[in-house]
Amino acid sequence: MLIVNADDLGRLRTVTDAVAACYAQKRITSTSVMVFMEDSERAAELALSSGMDVGLHINLSERFSGKSVPSRLRDGHDQICRFLTASKYALLLYHPMLAEKFRYAFEAQCAEFQRLYGRSPSHFDGHQHMHLASNMLIHRVLPAGARVRRSFSFRPGEKSFLNRWYRSGVDRSLARRHRLTDYFFALSQHLTLDRLDKVITLAKEAKVELMTHPHSKPEYDFLMSDAYREAVSRVQLASHEAL
Repeated sequence: MLIVNADDLGRLRTVTDAVAACYAQKRITSTSVMVFMEDSERAAELALSSGMDVGLHINLSERFSGKSVPSRLRDGHDQICRFLTASKYALLLYHPMLAEKFRYAFEAQCAEFQRLYGRSPSHFDGHQHMHLASNMLIHRVLPAGARVRRSFSFRPGEKSFLNRWYRSGVDRSLARRHRLTDYFFALSQHLTLDRLDKVITLAKEAKVELMTHPHSKPEYDFLMSDAYREAVSRVQLASHEAL
């Protein structure tokens, strides 16, 4: 089966509108929402009225743009953002002084999701994949049994052995506590039919998630194309709730 998930719902008005348009045309199967952002409230209204499968897009690397953010949360979240954006390798590092701030930032976002949607998220992933930061993994912040996005899947030769070895270790650790797909890819790397066909072939035998950002014009145009619609018609499309 193939899950096509649109990230960043609620981040900006333009982002929300692009995701909603794709969902209305059945080009995606689910979305992940950012809370405490400038369009979070409106995004919740649109998602609830359309029946979208909605997960939490955990934000640990972009400062909240919403107006009603508790000062304690904003201060701690800003510290986390500074740490995780200081280096491209920051998510690999563990910061002991921020351990409780990571947990609080996550729990506050879960509580805000519950307030907006009246239920728990169907799945969890992370803005810029920071749900896989060392502080999140070491302290097992994500709830046991939850559906969680795995690391990117790469074929031999696409990344270094060390890169693939690290990702494989993270995925094995996640799989012991969470429900994962078998593979995870980004649509931005599969904007040609021959590359997309490889993903679809896998999805006929395995559970595959394809991440997309519809506010990116190349991705939006591809999602809305007849060629994309025909390609995904050859595989079972599903939401995260099927995991």
